[in-house]
Amino acid sequence: MKSGESREKTPQGEHRPEATRHVPVLLQPAIRYLNIRRGGVIIDATLGYAGHASEIARRLGPEGKLIAFDRDPEAMALARQRLEALRDELGAEMPQVVLHHVEFSKAGEVLAGLKVDGLLADFGVSSMQFDQPHRGFSFQAEGPLDMRMNTRAGTTAEQVVNQMDENELANLIYEFGEERRSRRIARAIVRARPVTTTAQLARIVAAAAPAMKSERIHPATRTFQALRIYVNAELSEIDSLLAAAPALLKPGGRLVAISFHSLEDRRVKDALREGARQGIYEVLTKKPITAETEETDRNPRARSAKLRAAERKAGNRE
Repeated sequence: MKSGESREKTPQGEHRPEATRHVPVLLQPAIRYLNIRRGGVIIDATLGYAGHASEIARRLGPEGKLIAFDRDPEAMALARQRLEALRDELGAEMPQVVLHHVEFSKAGEVLAGLKVDGLLADFGVSSMQFDQPHRGFSFQAEGPLDMRMNTRAGTTAEQVVNQMDENELANLIYEFGEERRSRRIARAIVRARPVTTTAQLARIVAAAAPAMKSERIHPATRTFQALRIYVNAELSEIDSLLAAAPALLKPGGRLVAISFHSLEDRRVKDALREGARQGIYEVLTKKPITAETEETDRNPRARSAKLRAAERKAGNRE
């Protein structure tokens, strides 16, 4: 679930081959702050299409180990293919790769007792997921209201918008979408039930809460974000990973987290600040690292990305 991987097009508008069209966001800063050494052990908590993971693997060498997590079965299948191609390229220089098809919130449980040199997390939803209409993440194309990162389990967005109480739905949109007109939107959704597709939901939201002159985003953006976060329990997933990170990291190990909206970034910032207060972390980024103009020109979705990093100190919760 790589939030910043972009789907690039050729100048003629044709899609690039699968192997080249997904570009991981803030790749070089992420690699730099991870401080990867040959023979090290690195966790990529959000494998996605293995953009970050591929660059990590190149630096670990044959005695190194890459451990990756993703709950999306489609992403996991594609990542396996990409990493197999990388194995063909690197040959004897390829590190050991261990993939876990589970939520990254389970990293502490799955890897209990293991100490690693670095942990990377690129939160949010990936461009692959956005760009596949059948996944239901985007209002840019007609598709079913699914929004599940793990398509084999859990409640769909369609179930939420059609079954949830109006007040609960309004609170959800307000809390997870930071949408001030949430009650108006929830009322419109309830009146329009049944709501079954992304385009239908986008039209309902846009009619209930039209874009204001000062806004550059589509009026349905925050509502879709809220539903996606709720369906995938994204914020509790992040909280669980951040809580597990200190026990997973060796002294000197690095935590690198990339966020895409304030709800994510606030959690990362608070966790690192609290860790520093307790003597667990040394925060390496006084201010979040953001994408340079060259990257945002190539990948507009990188504009909202913020990277924060910290180093595990010795002596606490080891």
